[in-house]
Amino acid sequence: MKLKICGISDINILKYACEEGVDFAGFIMADDSPRKISNNFLDSLETFNFMKTSPVFVFVNPSVDEVKKVITKIKNPILQFHGDEEDNFCKQFNQPFWKTIRIKNFHSLEAINDFPSADSLLLETFSDDAYGGTGKVFDWSLLKNISLQNKFILAGGINIENLSDAISQNPWCIDVNSGVESSLALKDKTLIDQIIKIFKNG
Repeated sequence: MKLKICGISDINILKYACEEGVDFAGFIMADDSPRKISNNFLDSLETFNFMKTSPVFVFVNPSVDEVKKVITKIKNPILQFHGDEEDNFCKQFNQPFWKTIRIKNFHSLEAINDFPSADSLLLETFSDDAYGGTGKVFDWSLLKNISLQNKFILAGGINIENLSDAISQNPWCIDVNSGVESSLALKDKTLIDQIIKIFKNG
């Protein structure tokens, strides 16, 4: 099982996550997110040593040029599409990509068949107010009713209190964002450390 820390916008937090062996580091590119990285931060990632951590860039309904900007700067990025993008749009970049499915009820899961080209599907909590980062958990019991052909990533409101339950859902990867923040968009090394310890101990 893999671990992703998403919404990183501080270089010291990124260094810590890489040193601790976090599998994926997520960077938000969406304009309306409080966790969006700056252009300067993106530039700093060009020469950053990720060690064994893979960078994931999270887009919400981007233009082609916005995606290409990342591809030209960063070596071997994973693209995560978190908006209303269709499969053909996502696959045109010839990069590994993850597609987010926002879960409101059982019918939301029907969308898992709409993205045959995705390397993985990220299951996130639906919200009327935002495309992600809500800190809310969806009804994980819905997962018992489906058979996912793709590797799936579990996201949405995961923290130190419910991480063990999240692990028991047997996803390929767990995505933690607000669950390692001491305040909005401010990642906390202590919380990251606690998540890693729980994660490693199952």
